[in-house]
Amino acid sequence: MSKRTHDQVEATEMEAGPSTGISLTPSTNGVNTPDHANVGLLQIPQKRFYRQRAHANVFVDHELDYPKSPSAMDWSFHYPQYFSYPDQAEPLPGQNIKKVEWADVGCGFGGLLMALAPMFPDTLMLGMEIRTSVTKYVTDRIAATRQSQSLLPSESSEKKPGEYQNVSVIRANAMKHITNFFDKGQLSKIFFLFPDPHFKNRKQKARIITPGLLAEYAYVLRPGGILYTVTDVKDLHDWMAHHLNNHPLFIPIPNLDLEDDPILEAARTSTEEGKKVERNKGDKWVACFRRAENPE
Repeated sequence: MSKRTHDQVEATEMEAGPSTGISLTPSTNGVNTPDHANVGLLQIPQKRFYRQRAHANVFVDHELDYPKSPSAMDWSFHYPQYFSYPDQAEPLPGQNIKKVEWADVGCGFGGLLMALAPMFPDTLMLGMEIRTSVTKYVTDRIAATRQSQSLLPSESSEKKPGEYQNVSVIRANAMKHITNFFDKGQLSKIFFLFPDPHFKNRKQKARIITPGLLAEYAYVLRPGGILYTVTDVKDLHDWMAHHLNNHPLFIPIPNLDLEDDPILEAARTSTEEGKKVERNKGDKWVACFRRAENPE
């Protein structure tokens, strides 16, 4: 673990951006109660209150908080319906069974997560974002959406499957610590959508896809799992596809094979960056790869 105390971590998170409402009062053992009298109503956050530079230096020590190993990670804060709290006497039925299966690396403002969560309500998915304010925005967005869903009547047409309890975000540097969060072969899908292109030659070592990092991604991605890349920069697309094609554990998937894949469609169109490219009538370059079976 990092050397920061729990209070220091909380203080840093509070500095990330303004609160968009009163925090939900945690219910006992993560169970929602019908009495909402003491629950403050959260508002969907506004991005203008969470301004931050578009990219971050991944080599700078950001005093990130991360577990020593995946088994040491407490997921109850992120998925209270699926994991018991450390001080909880007994786990509720269905708790501590699931694991995170999908990871959106550099999730930005969480567009993909919010699009996929109701489409696949039984799949736990996590956004990993290094920027403090952006992570705070997604955290507030998920909290407000969960609350609004919980207050809707069961027959409401606006009520979504799973009520977004299967989605969360964490501030992390996946280039350094992805194996601290996920076991070998834990993930079935991993997304790299519109990453920083790092145009200058001396900066290319900071790209999210490099030969060394592919070994890390292959470790956490199970055989048969899919790695998605989408970018509007042709040079970066060629770079990522080149290194993935040269790695023995990644097999290219023809784009036609995923033509009707709703997940790829969401990856192309639901992120804020993807929507911006569409407004500007720009091109998007897609490359998807399947994790090969482990060699004998």
